[in-house]
Amino acid sequence: MTYDFDLFVIGGGSGGVRCARMAASHGAKVAVAEEGAWGGTCVNVGCVPKKLMVMASEYGNAVIDSHGFGWDTQPGRHDWSKLIAAKDAEILRLNGIYKRLMANCTTFEARAKLTGPHSVEVAGQTITAKHIVIAVGGRPTAPDFQGAEHAIISDDAFHMPTLPSHVVIAGSGYIAVEFAGMFRGLGAQVELVYRAHAPLRGFDEEIRTSLAEALEAQGIIQHPGRTITKVEPTATGKRVTLDNGEVIETGLVFSALGRTPYTNALGLAEAGVKTGPDGAILVDETSATSVPSIYAIGDVTNRINLTPVAIAEGHSLADRLFGPGPRIWRLDAVASAVFSSPPIATVGLTEEQAAARGITDIYVEKFTPMRHTLSKRTRKTLMKLIVDQATQKILGAHMLGEDSPEIIQGLSIAINAGATKQDFDRTVGIHPTAAEEFVTMRTRARVAGAPT
Repeated sequence: MTYDFDLFVIGGGSGGVRCARMAASHGAKVAVAEEGAWGGTCVNVGCVPKKLMVMASEYGNAVIDSHGFGWDTQPGRHDWSKLIAAKDAEILRLNGIYKRLMANCTTFEARAKLTGPHSVEVAGQTITAKHIVIAVGGRPTAPDFQGAEHAIISDDAFHMPTLPSHVVIAGSGYIAVEFAGMFRGLGAQVELVYRAHAPLRGFDEEIRTSLAEALEAQGIIQHPGRTITKVEPTATGKRVTLDNGEVIETGLVFSALGRTPYTNALGLAEAGVKTGPDGAILVDETSATSVPSIYAIGDVTNRINLTPVAIAEGHSLADRLFGPGPRIWRLDAVASAVFSSPPIATVGLTEEQAAARGITDIYVEKFTPMRHTLSKRTRKTLMKLIVDQATQKILGAHMLGEDSPEIIQGLSIAINAGATKQDFDRTVGIHPTAAEEFVTMRTRARVAGAPT
């Protein structure tokens, strides 16, 4: 059968663009449809602008910290509108780069919808393709409390004209803790409302506890074990009611309750593509859906919702369909970072996960970073290694502290290569750095998973 294209990609985010670009480089005839801004969530309302804004929030404390080093500096006033304008200019530049990457593909700036196993409807026309890839990502989960229409979601936060002096944030995942630190660093009073006992559900418990302490040290008020039941507008802002009856007067309510696969109105059911209870597209290890000609990659599958994973999946799929064979990435030990204040980075198993699998040795260091021995700011660094007792292989590395994403990225190579504790022990550290602590841990803190 003859098709209009060899590959049609629905979604011009990081994963979709990589898949399309690599397929085209292998000689495939490719089309891509993107209904919004090129680059998807990460470039426009995710990783990139978020980190730029986190960086902006760090300068105020840096001025204060400098006093401990002899500088006679004074905190200035932050211009929120100038930050947003600079951020928007950078995102516009990146949009252009992503679009230029599609030079060898046919592009549609419209939403596409499946109409069959080999066909899509886009911009008022039906187009056929031998293979179809869905890479539309996710969208912020809408809150369900009364008065939810008076709260903003993360997409809105990147375009606010001003920053209110007081913010209440619902949630305790990546987005919630990152914006909490960001808003606090830019001068707002921040309150964090979350259902769990500590932020960042699913992370190592010791990291979670340490982050809660770090948030408190910054003056962020936390309401663990609580949920928002109602938000009402007032003459001066918003009135928030919690499930215990507590009332908080604030200028802004920010709902950060996670993200949901963006699968509505894609024609999945009509095309026979199966989804899970959360709307995520079900795929196998090759990213194939229940329809042999249709694939899905990235956050729309709700597996490992990280931009580099979507890129790896897209690249691998393009190589599998049109190239010499798939490039293999290890997805069982993917490093990730939370750009909280201070940041967190992690790779591999948590202590709790490792203990459930067998006996593990736990090595921990907690200390005041060198910078803050002079700045006197209350800030701690936590480093942790999870080691299989039988093989001595490093199963996980976790860090809360300055530069943790940069440090853990390097350690993830070693862990993916199967490094042992002895490999770490015989590595000479760089002094004086925080990173050297990972190769000087000699005293086991405890044994996890041992019989009691």
